[in-house]
Amino acid sequence: MTHRRSVQEALRGFGMDTITLAGPLEAKLEAMQQAGFGQVMLKANDLVGHPQGWKAAVHAVRRSGLRGTGFQVLRDFEGLSGHLHDYKVDIAKTMLEMCAELACDVLLACSSTSIHASQDPDQMARDLHKLSMLAVPFGIRIAYEGLSWGRSVSEYTTAWDVVCRADSPNLGLCIDSFHILAAKTPLDALADIDPDKIYLVQLSDFLWQEARTMEERIATARTYRVFPGEGVHTDPIIEMVLILERMGYRGDYSFEVFNDDFVQMPLPMVAQRACNSALWLADDVLRRSMPLPNQLKLRSVHSAP
Repeated sequence: MTHRRSVQEALRGFGMDTITLAGPLEAKLEAMQQAGFGQVMLKANDLVGHPQGWKAAVHAVRRSGLRGTGFQVLRDFEGLSGHLHDYKVDIAKTMLEMCAELACDVLLACSSTSIHASQDPDQMARDLHKLSMLAVPFGIRIAYEGLSWGRSVSEYTTAWDVVCRADSPNLGLCIDSFHILAAKTPLDALADIDPDKIYLVQLSDFLWQEARTMEERIATARTYRVFPGEGVHTDPIIEMVLILERMGYRGDYSFEVFNDDFVQMPLPMVAQRACNSALWLADDVLRRSMPLPNQLKLRSVHSAP
């Protein structure tokens, strides 16, 4: 029991995404909880795809005892006009309602890929400001993420510019290591961001050095991500996490790992891989580990990836 509490303490601040695991929601939650995680990043399909309905899914999350890291994902919201804008506002209201039912205080919004969206940063900022105001009554923050294949916003630096233009108290950034690696965005620009405006950090790696084309980026992102420490970009991921820590970021790290192989594996095995990655980051990178019985360190019990 002492060992389990120590693992859970070391994993504080780390969680994983339901997209990494196969099977029903309840089984995913149990696998995460048994691996030692205390939080989970949820997606809309977890709710609407539940056989007993989305309210039953909400109750399953509450029963699990796992805290909701956040809720995803609102796509292609900013830059639209007319009936397209009205449609997306309706979608956003529904997403916010589900997010609130889960007691998640972060809704993830990805930069637009729509050819129908304006590329004017001021219009995008106005739309994101409107979204953030819709979220205020729910007590929800909007984390805006620059997709590496976004039409106008494909890097966190550009996403930060739009967030600054929007100037909204509950609008900030999601930093995603995959998109930084895929776009080759310099990490030193992180120092220009207010750490209080970083609402979520998503971590993953992949197995080759480059994703050169947009099509390759999308395919890699959706099928071939791996946990930090398992890919070929370990050094920049370490550098990114250490920069964020030095900046004063104290929010959550969530493993967003889309992987076709992992969804063919037993849930406990995949959850343990995530646990090993989190323990490596906590113990070897961030030096957050808690003493185990007989003064053993976490890495001697769970080998680093």
